[in-house]
Amino acid sequence: MIHIVHHPAYVAPAPARSPYQWNKNGLVRDLLRAEGDAFAWHAPEPMPRAWLEAVHDPDYVAEVIAARVPLHKERRIGFPVTPEVALRAQMVPGGTWLAAQLALTHGYAANTAGGSHHALADTGAGFCVFNDLALAAVRLADEGRRILIVDCDVHQGDGTAALTAGRPDIATYSIHAEKNFPVRKARSTLDVPLADGTGDAEYLATLAATLLPLLDDFAPDLILYQAGVDPLAGDRLGRLGLSYQGLIDRDRWIAQSFAGGGLAFASALGGGYGLDALEVSRRHVASIFALGSAVAKQALRA
Repeated sequence: MIHIVHHPAYVAPAPARSPYQWNKNGLVRDLLRAEGDAFAWHAPEPMPRAWLEAVHDPDYVAEVIAARVPLHKERRIGFPVTPEVALRAQMVPGGTWLAAQLALTHGYAANTAGGSHHALADTGAGFCVFNDLALAAVRLADEGRRILIVDCDVHQGDGTAALTAGRPDIATYSIHAEKNFPVRKARSTLDVPLADGTGDAEYLATLAATLLPLLDDFAPDLILYQAGVDPLAGDRLGRLGLSYQGLIDRDRWIAQSFAGGGLAFASALGGGYGLDALEVSRRHVASIFALGSAVAKQALRA
């Protein structure tokens, strides 16, 4: 059984003038529910304000909670912050943190939202309001965990790297398209930039050659996995060349490597873009299935 974290607030009404696909989280939920008893569902609480302020600037937190984000910050985010969007922004980090707690018990759990890796201390950016990965990592680290954030989105996890920089108990890994957003990259513990059009074989070989040594060197006891599906060839905002099977192979390898090493991990949805929201949502669902089924198979071998 795969443990899934979801909250109705993840499905916020689309703000005016927003290019983001706001129905994606609802479609992911519906596709997963259609599978019946394969999943155990869990609802998160919002991330407490004190924890939001432990990572983000308190003035920015106040702006978001009041849904009074200045226009120049909304432009960086990519959409207006309405009261519904503000509630979603508080709920999603709580979901990533809850998924991590469930992973510690069950080996793996998935949040049906999150992966908001561009949000910075005093502003959101790139469709990200609060950085759920950094928020969950800091909270978990302050509880005594060593956290590795593995980011396989096509875009670099710049906000996550910046918000956790200098912490010896948190490491960040980002494998991404070198020439994609953001133009100015942050410095992760390990960055792996890839050329445009990188395909399945080169991607998977590079992932294994770079991530496995970091796992050994850092020795985390919990991993947060940003499972973006925008490395797919043809993704509207991607520049890499993975096939649908390549994405599945990536996630199976990730799950086998983590679970095989006895490492609990939680996934956040990450990026995925296209004109057909159902096609994008199916990519995310396939990712969750690949991760969960690989963990289950690894447990049977143990």
